[in-house]
Amino acid sequence: MALVGSLLKKGILFSNIVANRKKASLHQQQKKTLAKLLAKARYTEFGEKYNFDELLSSILFGDKGTFYEEYKKTVPVFDYNKIFNEWWHRSLDGEKDICWPGQIKYYALSSGTSEAATKHIPVTKAMSRAIQKTSIRQILSLGHYKDLPDDLYEKGFLMLGGSTNLNNQDKHFEGDLSGITAKQIPYWFRPYYKPGEKIASQKDWGIKLEEITKQAHEWDIGFIVGVPAWIQLLMEKIIAHYNVKTIHDIWPNLQVFAHGGVSFEPYRKGFEKLLSRPLIYINTYLASEGFIAYQTRPGAVGMELVCDNGLFFEFVPFNEQNFDSEGTLLADPETLMVDQVEEGKEYALLLSTCSGAWRYLIGDTVKFVDKQKGEIAITGRTKHYLSLCGEHLSVDNMNKAIDLVSDEMGLTVKEFTVCGIPHESLFAHHWYIGVEETEVDTAALKQKLDARLSELNDDYAIERKHALKDIFVTVLPNKAFYGWMESKGKMGGQHKFPRVFKNFLIDDWKDFLKKNNYPVNQ
Repeated sequence: MALVGSLLKKGILFSNIVANRKKASLHQQQKKTLAKLLAKARYTEFGEKYNFDELLSSILFGDKGTFYEEYKKTVPVFDYNKIFNEWWHRSLDGEKDICWPGQIKYYALSSGTSEAATKHIPVTKAMSRAIQKTSIRQILSLGHYKDLPDDLYEKGFLMLGGSTNLNNQDKHFEGDLSGITAKQIPYWFRPYYKPGEKIASQKDWGIKLEEITKQAHEWDIGFIVGVPAWIQLLMEKIIAHYNVKTIHDIWPNLQVFAHGGVSFEPYRKGFEKLLSRPLIYINTYLASEGFIAYQTRPGAVGMELVCDNGLFFEFVPFNEQNFDSEGTLLADPETLMVDQVEEGKEYALLLSTCSGAWRYLIGDTVKFVDKQKGEIAITGRTKHYLSLCGEHLSVDNMNKAIDLVSDEMGLTVKEFTVCGIPHESLFAHHWYIGVEETEVDTAALKQKLDARLSELNDDYAIERKHALKDIFVTVLPNKAFYGWMESKGKMGGQHKFPRVFKNFLIDDWKDFLKKNNYPVNQ
């Protein structure tokens, strides 16, 4: 342990020296990445259909600025249903060399948070290596945090994810991406990895939390990694089990929390009640389709895109010219490379990857907070925004409003969701907000939330005077939200509660509340 920890520290020091050297521009990194992807996949059926040989030549030998135009002209944009129905279903059935060389043996299951059907996202050997490489880079970036003690790198890493006991489907294995990656962790890292192979293989989320809780006092944890909601539930369980005040009574050396999947702000207040001192928070963007970005330095507002490790990014302006009112991508959208974007504008993300995704709409929306550094912030999902009448309310707006109002009212809000509903021949929003407190002034909460949303979003403020006639607020205990997740088999791992319910999911949510005697209306 001490030897590996020492090597890690030396690696961190060396990485800081390397990081200070001048790197290629983001455009050059992405150009080289696309060339590698095309070269690797040119003899697949997808590569032959879309003339990857010619595209590769346009990068290597063509005019400097034309290769991306050729790529856009030649390869169509895909969403999940289109690429699965035309291509990925064949790989899932065991066929080789479809969108990526060889046979794909692992698939990450991802139902997302806006669709009912389970998605099968291919995870190739190349993608697993890319995720490991970026994960190591993230650890090495801790060298920028000057106050961390030397021996921290010899402490345990608790990674709370899905089961490593993957489903064997004869021709492939499938499961949560966190379970797939944990099953493939490097040998040298295993002494640090918690909860260990036996507990990590447990599929029952409740049993997994129980087993971690029972062994928690035996571990010296310095780092925790996971989705905020599930990490918070685990820490609450451990604190209650050992009858202590904070998690630092069990893990005194805990100093770093790498989180992702959702905005951390709604969880921060309740999370920090469980600590005796502040943690270093590192934001990460690890999706089923790849390790996209991570926070590389203290105080950074955004996360730096990983532009040189198996992912080619394109950005679709998230506007009415490219998306309909349901967040569905329209035909022939405008797409941009990383050097063509503007700071502060919202974009939907397209990926071409070393798992055989090509110009694939991942479903997330982002904005650039520092274009020069390639730093982004996640603003929501293409289908997780409300625009019933032109209010264009994003998840980013929602998170900020909830954070401001909860601070103002002294509330601990972990989960919430919003539904758009008809009202008085026009429209309204119905908010369901989970709180820990038992007494809440719902009328004040409604008034303050409405006011904050109007401050944050000019379109919302305008529509509240016209077609958006009202908002309604129903306060629920947080366990209602987790109960719905459990009813869908989505406890733990990378699962997140939807911030917006649309279409059939609205009725599904209301039916669940009724059956479990929770209030449905305001």
